[in-house]
Amino acid sequence: MKVGAPANKPGRIIVQVLLLHLLLLLLLLQSVHSQRSQNKLNITKPGQNIPALTVQLRRVGHDDTVVIDNGIVQVTFSSPQGLITGIKYHGIDNVLDDEIEDRGYWDVVWYEPGKKSETDKLEGTKFEIITQNEEQIEISFTRTWTISKRGSLVPLNVDKRYIIRSGVSGIYMYGILERLGGWPDVDMDQIRIVFKLNPKKFDFMAISDDRQRSMPSMADRDNSKTLAYKEAVLLTNPSNPMLKGEVDDKYMYSMEDKDNNVHGWITSDPPVGFWMITPSDEFRLGGPIKQDLTSHAGPITLSMFTSTHYAGKEMRMDYRNGEPWKKVFGPVLVYLNSVSPKESTLRLWRDAKRQMAAEVKSWPYDFVTSEDYPLRHQRGTIEGQFLIKDSYVSRLKIYGKFAFVGLAPIGEAGSWQTESKGYQFWTKADRKGRFIIENVRAGNYSLYAWGIGFIGDYKYEQNIIITPGSEMNVGPIVYEPPRNGPTLWEIGVPDRTAGEFYIPDPYPTLMNKLYVNPLQDRFRQYGLWDRYADLYPQNDLVYTIGVSDYRRDWFFAHVTRNFGNDTYQPTTWQIIFNLKNVNRIGLYTLRLALASAASSELQIRINDPKSGHIFTTGLIGKDNAIARHGIHGLYRLYSIDIAGNLLSVGDNTIYLTQTRSIGMFQGVMYDYIRLESPFRT
Repeated sequence: MKVGAPANKPGRIIVQVLLLHLLLLLLLLQSVHSQRSQNKLNITKPGQNIPALTVQLRRVGHDDTVVIDNGIVQVTFSSPQGLITGIKYHGIDNVLDDEIEDRGYWDVVWYEPGKKSETDKLEGTKFEIITQNEEQIEISFTRTWTISKRGSLVPLNVDKRYIIRSGVSGIYMYGILERLGGWPDVDMDQIRIVFKLNPKKFDFMAISDDRQRSMPSMADRDNSKTLAYKEAVLLTNPSNPMLKGEVDDKYMYSMEDKDNNVHGWITSDPPVGFWMITPSDEFRLGGPIKQDLTSHAGPITLSMFTSTHYAGKEMRMDYRNGEPWKKVFGPVLVYLNSVSPKESTLRLWRDAKRQMAAEVKSWPYDFVTSEDYPLRHQRGTIEGQFLIKDSYVSRLKIYGKFAFVGLAPIGEAGSWQTESKGYQFWTKADRKGRFIIENVRAGNYSLYAWGIGFIGDYKYEQNIIITPGSEMNVGPIVYEPPRNGPTLWEIGVPDRTAGEFYIPDPYPTLMNKLYVNPLQDRFRQYGLWDRYADLYPQNDLVYTIGVSDYRRDWFFAHVTRNFGNDTYQPTTWQIIFNLKNVNRIGLYTLRLALASAASSELQIRINDPKSGHIFTTGLIGKDNAIARHGIHGLYRLYSIDIAGNLLSVGDNTIYLTQTRSIGMFQGVMYDYIRLESPFRT
């Protein structure tokens, strides 16, 4: 046997080679399996084979369609209208609604002054392929306005663009809207993109880490009890019995623009997510804390570019005397993802956030072809440090810690919050007030700032001129907030919201269970305005300085009192404070910062509720934040002189009367109140 053993050596070598090949094959298969398992969320990996992009023009009956397919998503458009009529993804033939004209579309709410509002879906009249290569396809649906269309179409030239990229599980969308000089006067209240999803599939909504829930269907809403206004309903017999007895209202899911980067829907059959991702706020209006809709029951997902929500007509885009205008809205991304049935669908939300972060990092995109969209090298940067000088708080300048600093069209201090036509670029300063604003479009701007802990608005004294590739450092800039003398007392925190004040429990029969526990979202419950009359059935709120605590004793909204039978009464709040001495020839200053106002008028009287008022705001506000579950609308700051001879040593009372009382939603929200003594007392 030993003698014959060497004769088997070549056979052993062959066996070893075969085993080696088998091992390599197993490793290769494992690698492929690993790559696939890592790619369950449809994220293209380096070296992965990517299907070729295709575009097809088809005629279905009398209708033309455009179909683009990148091997991950297949998107169908009506042509030349440019409506998105189908999105095929991960085994779902169409993730959108059954109604073909109510699936994916743009619209504008507009009207000529003095006429009723109209809604225009911005349907195109011409289709064009802008770019087609291995990397992407960009298509355009355009419409040119002529005077013959006056009264029937919004006076805008429209260019709706869609980009589908190789290996990207979604659709990039942007629009170029333009009105030429000399065109008719027009007002526009809203510009948005709407997606209505398949109601048989999508029933779980996520708009933030702590605002996620199963949602009612539109059929559930249609069969519900309408509450104080049509958007708010009490679910009486929903298809999901766990939702019975809850209130649904799309405004419960509003969000400030600075936080509104990704939201959408999930279906579990199969596990698929549909997300709206907004990588930049530059094309939105009203600054970082402008509030707007996100996703809501339908299922519906929105990209809100402009609206009057939580602001009123002060935010309206109005054009007079032939004013020209042009703006690029977007791009935004509709992103789709999926997981295996064995995995948690919440992975879809985490992946959507990851994708959002990647889109933000990629902004401005380098693949957008329109000359109206400047690339990174065509934009500029500004930096500096924001400081605050208030000698009654500190002898030294204070860092503008976490202040909001932004560039917006040239205007007065604070004008950015109602600016609706141009571009805005905002950032948040660090702990030492240092800020940098990157990727700013070339143009002329004002530099604005504001922040928590101090009242008012800052505006840099010079205009800022941004040119392509420019880098500007304004150095330390110093804001001196309004101040005439030392603080005698204060109520609240100057943060432009009423969130620190007392927010009552909702009625047990009118709750949204999503907001039962989170303290920061208590104000989003329905019917809180009526709780004031429950807490103060006969006598109005009285707040005593040094005794009361604004967190439990100052109701978050100064509303009317409900007397039943749709009758309401003005309310008068009192602030009682004690003065040990009085400068009778000096002027005291009352700083009154409002976080919201809705068809209201606030009058102030001193020590005699029947005396003439020393101040009135007049009729102010249309932000409707009380009804729409907001905690702020537009910010207003008033400085009111109080003659020393109106005050007395000992107890004094300031009477705050909200005089308007036609309905339940009239009122104001306070941000902060402060009384300053004269410079010398």
